[in-house]
Amino acid sequence: MTTTDESTATTVAYATEPTPRLDWAALAPDVFKAMVRLDAAAGRGLDPALRELVKIRASQINHCAFCLDMHTKDALAAGESVERIVQLSAWEESRHFYTERELAALELTDAVTVLTGGTSQAFGTGGGFVPDEVYERAARQFEEAELAQLIAAISVINAWNRFGVTCRRTPGHYQPGQFR
Repeated sequence: MTTTDESTATTVAYATEPTPRLDWAALAPDVFKAMVRLDAAAGRGLDPALRELVKIRASQINHCAFCLDMHTKDALAAGESVERIVQLSAWEESRHFYTERELAALELTDAVTVLTGGTSQAFGTGGGFVPDEVYERAARQFEEAELAQLIAAISVINAWNRFGVTCRRTPGHYQPGQFR
């Protein structure tokens, strides 16, 4: 890919755009449609801005470039600030950009996405679960039904990320709201 910067009249050659491995949505349309319905159901009752922050954060962790492209564009189109989106990758050091509720959701997103755990009364020390203290902070910020929706939204974006990364979905072509 080459592009010309009109302000400096220079041409820049970018790396070749990768070829997607598999168009899973076309090859498994019933699964794709079910994922779209699941995504819509998981988002019901959640603040749309919070939902986009969660989707961006999980996609950062999972290195899903396609989902990062999509959800960053959707968040910007919905009025989210560039500064808050940029700071998401370092939210723990940029806490002052987010509300306590958003911080609890981001911390839960990290824990559910990575599942490395900490200590749990039920399981002792080790990994593979969401630490009690992370869950409890989220439970203090969200009503139970809303927390259930948040956990569902985090789980669904992780599934989307796995499809995107595995099939090598190509970022850069998505338009805000394209899949609604």
